[in-house]
Amino acid sequence: MQIKNKYVVITGANRGIGKAFAEACAQQKAHLIIAIRKNDEKLAAELKKAGAASVEIIESDLSTRAGVDHLVQILQSKKVDLLFNNAGQLTGGLIEEQSIDDIYKMFQVNINALVQLSHGVIPQMVKQGSGKIINHSSVSAVMHFPCASTYAASKAAVWAFTDCIQQELKGTGVSTLCLFTPGIKTRMFDEIDVLYSKNMTVPQDHIPPEIYAQKILKAVEKDLTHLEPVGTTGAVFGLAKHFPSLFNMGVQKAFKR
Repeated sequence: MQIKNKYVVITGANRGIGKAFAEACAQQKAHLIIAIRKNDEKLAAELKKAGAASVEIIESDLSTRAGVDHLVQILQSKKVDLLFNNAGQLTGGLIEEQSIDDIYKMFQVNINALVQLSHGVIPQMVKQGSGKIINHSSVSAVMHFPCASTYAASKAAVWAFTDCIQQELKGTGVSTLCLFTPGIKTRMFDEIDVLYSKNMTVPQDHIPPEIYAQKILKAVEKDLTHLEPVGTTGAVFGLAKHFPSLFNMGVQKAFKR
């Protein structure tokens, strides 16, 4: 899919990967629909200056069912060529020490909202015979680190959901892209150290969100179904995917209760 003149919906686009991808799409003259918690006129101005054909910001709170209902209702009255389910939250630590309230909220944003938004826009995409849904999973969907139990579970669910609807959408003109995101230098990346470092050595490899946004854009243009990490992270990702027992042995050396 070429992004120029397409209507692109991005959740959680006020920072990190979401913002970087919005900027990349703006440079390609896309029409941007940004779903964030609070209106941000500065962000809208920045995206217009970057070249966006148009920018609309929709205030939406994905941490509640009512907030997602509201966003779906709005999107169903708009043209949507691409939906990037990017918004996410992080949980971490020994399972018995994690807050149950935080776990519920994380699952709501990471998987429930993602599923509901996909459910809401797919009918119109199928009707128009074109469209793409990008779902933000993580290397944690495959690389199962201690202290990442609940977060990894949410990202594994994203992977499974995306693969299933990819098969359902064959022949409709609508496609999917699942991101197995590695370490990206964002606020969430900094939170990993806070939540995990008490019990394990946290890998510090990361890339800037702007570089990863360009990788996503190229994957969209090539109509890839998965975007997996490369380099050292890619090698470890492959080990976890194909030889999980060896991966687990290595991880255990970095873990302590």
